[in-house]
Amino acid sequence: MSRYNVAVVGATGLVGQEFLKIAAQRQFPIKGLRLLASHRSAGKKLTVGEWSTTEVEEATSKSFQGCDLAFFSATAEVSRELIPHAVKAGAICIDDSAAWRMEETVPLVVPEVNADDLKNHRGIISIPNCPTTPLCQVLWPVHKVNPLKRIVVDTYQSVSGTGGAAVEELTEQTRQVMAGESAKAHVYPHQIAFNLLPQVDVFLGSGYTKEEWKIINETRKIMHEPELPISATCVRVPVYVGHSEAVHAEFTKGITPETFTEIVHDAPGITVQDEPSVNMYPTPWSVAGRDDTYVGRIRQDVSLGNMGIAFWLVSDNLRKGAALNAIQIAEELVARGLV
Repeated sequence: MSRYNVAVVGATGLVGQEFLKIAAQRQFPIKGLRLLASHRSAGKKLTVGEWSTTEVEEATSKSFQGCDLAFFSATAEVSRELIPHAVKAGAICIDDSAAWRMEETVPLVVPEVNADDLKNHRGIISIPNCPTTPLCQVLWPVHKVNPLKRIVVDTYQSVSGTGGAAVEELTEQTRQVMAGESAKAHVYPHQIAFNLLPQVDVFLGSGYTKEEWKIINETRKIMHEPELPISATCVRVPVYVGHSEAVHAEFTKGITPETFTEIVHDAPGITVQDEPSVNMYPTPWSVAGRDDTYVGRIRQDVSLGNMGIAFWLVSDNLRKGAALNAIQIAEELVARGLV
């Protein structure tokens, strides 16, 4: 089996750390590993599976010589600055930021949905925003046999989606509240501990947030349905890991919960956990650390008669929502002889 020289940009962040853990677990064929981050993290040493202790280097335009694959989990600004240099050096870049997602020539990929789009890459492949991925993953197999007419989705997103500083803020605010102190907010506009914030990212002129428009536009691109009506509301919740979504899907033809469940149950990377009589449904706590997207609360949407299904899904946003999806893209590239 061929082995590859790999660079990881953002290696010290939450997603970067998860990526390195999953790469070791799945035995991705790495020949050489280069860990890259900002100048603040340069010099740190990380223990990474069989690669033992590796020192973190500062990411620069010259960091990618000899690399076959470069995984980016940094800011959009970093991706826009460094990815053209990495591509010029011959690396295929798999990017977790929003920098390239809506570029017409850049594939936006969930392997279970649109892996065929990889064949058109020009050195850059984007992975979707973390709530978009499980939404497409669950709806795609049903859409193939009964086309969607409309999606309404409300997301309940964990603080790890914002990064390590937000995780620390939730911990500190929880301590402050439990001690009877005032919680101090720095990362978010309001206290997140014991609270919900109906705002993920900035508000746009439409009244939607940037995160909500990401879900709308990315879902349309991934599913090759540019006119599909979609509405989204994104909420930040005091959960460390795991994004949850309440989804109402309207289909072209009548559909029963039983049919929906059967199709989703047979789809790759999905676990159905749905037994109301014993209070069985997925939760962020139970799903954290797992690769699959979990689905439950599957029922007829009574507002749509037999044309709609309502359901609940939960996914580990650091894994399938980011790091795992990136590695699965790389695995597809290898399997298809595209790297």
